[in-house]
Amino acid sequence: MEMKQNRRKNEIFTAYLFVLPDLIGLLIFVVVPIIFAVYISFHQWNLVSDKVFIGIDNYKKLFSDKEWWNSLLRTFKFTLIYVPTLFVLALLFANAINYLKGKLLGFVRTAFLMPYAITSVIAATLWMFLYDEKRGYINAVLNVFGIPDLQYLGAKNQAMIAIIVVVVWINLGYNMILFLSAMKEIPYECIEAAKIDGAGKWKTFRHITFPLIQNTSVFILITSTIASFQMLDQIMVMTRGGPAKSTEVAVLYIYQQSFDFLNMGYASALSVVLFLILLVFSFVQMKFMMKDN
Repeated sequence: MEMKQNRRKNEIFTAYLFVLPDLIGLLIFVVVPIIFAVYISFHQWNLVSDKVFIGIDNYKKLFSDKEWWNSLLRTFKFTLIYVPTLFVLALLFANAINYLKGKLLGFVRTAFLMPYAITSVIAATLWMFLYDEKRGYINAVLNVFGIPDLQYLGAKNQAMIAIIVVVVWINLGYNMILFLSAMKEIPYECIEAAKIDGAGKWKTFRHITFPLIQNTSVFILITSTIASFQMLDQIMVMTRGGPAKSTEVAVLYIYQQSFDFLNMGYASALSVVLFLILLVFSFVQMKFMMKDN
């Protein structure tokens, strides 16, 4: 009996050793920066002079900062377009190629995943060439059909959509693979029973496939929402918030406050508020998607 208890303790100790590196990384790169950001948010600091404690003044300031609220509104708009578009396209493509077999399936999966393997800066630069008003391939193709040149990144009403197209293109393959992996885990007996009952592909997808991949759906929705609120790379490369601040999202505004104006305390307060907004969004999404699970 004592030997079993000792072996059990050794197994638990070994398990903790395996988890320990991840816990240390989480502590150093996540927990400590969050605590430090909260601490700095109560100070005035420009990275050069000493920190000056100012209480909740930074939080008071953000309530009257119109540029902050406008950037947050643009972030919400970005999220409301990007997340559903990515979710639906990834789900539809995954369901379509789920019926493929062998080498063709492997080829299609690899082709869809390739954009995700490209760094975001390179992908953004590539699309800048495609979007170029005079030399871009997209306008060149449209000109063949008599459509005049379009200013994808130079027009206020088109720049955000153009960036969303790029971000969806980058992340579509990864999320599609997640859906596809979840679909492959569905017992074939469930699909076969639906066919025997006379259910077509749509009814099978609606009543069998989609409910059984709900956990994956929740994961994709939450991670996509978080990623949309943290969107920075593509915007920095392609527009840097322009034209006329039409693509200046919340994270870019925080970046500008931090490194352009050196308002580290105010930027930290904005980061804390954005972090809390993300927590609320993630919690609501999880509750909504899991209520019927």
